[in-house]
Amino acid sequence: MELTQQQQGDLARRLRDVRQRVAVAGGADLLPITKFHPVEAVRVLAQFGVGAVGENREQEAKAKYEVLAGRPEIHMVGQIQTKKANSVARWAAAVHTVDSSKLLQALDRGAGLAMERGDRLEKLPVLLQFSADGDPQRGGVVASDIDALADEAQHCANLELRGLMTVPPLGSDAASVFAQGRKLLDSIADRVVGVPVYSAGMSQDMEIAIAEGSTLVRVGTDIMGPRPVI
Repeated sequence: MELTQQQQGDLARRLRDVRQRVAVAGGADLLPITKFHPVEAVRVLAQFGVGAVGENREQEAKAKYEVLAGRPEIHMVGQIQTKKANSVARWAAAVHTVDSSKLLQALDRGAGLAMERGDRLEKLPVLLQFSADGDPQRGGVVASDIDALADEAQHCANLELRGLMTVPPLGSDAASVFAQGRKLLDSIADRVVGVPVYSAGMSQDMEIAIAEGSTLVRVGTDIMGPRPVI
């Protein structure tokens, strides 16, 4: 179902407002998070100059990828089951949530298979997910394990380590977490391909994240509006 003119106008206004917030805060790349929203809304974002969006669920992301055919690209920003790594490696333009050696190796194998089959033309860019509190339910790697995982990622033949992602735990000092993540990224920058990407900050804290060195903010509701009733 196509979006109405009113819906398209509302989406354009919210996107414009968030872009303005990002610019005022100091600037960063913007990744709209489109989970639970229809593929038609993602198509409209592409018309407004959005080149990539983020998705949290493998099944939903794969379905959108098959319809969108790469415009815009889709980044995986949710937790990944190892058994889904082959699928994710076929369609993801980047993965923001690498948090274990097991997942890293699974994505490496998956990306290699995807390139052999012609489903990918290039290596899969990945970010390590930093966890400030070590909560396994939220995923991520504690600070003391980041360096070793970065070393391992650097030697994966079919992956490119591009940077680090973090989400502050509920009730934490967001600025402190973002600052710690930035220092961790700087500490592994020698193993990163290209300019290091720091994926940090969402609707409620993007300004704080940018002030602490974020280069990419992930924004859902403030761009997409309330999730559709399913």
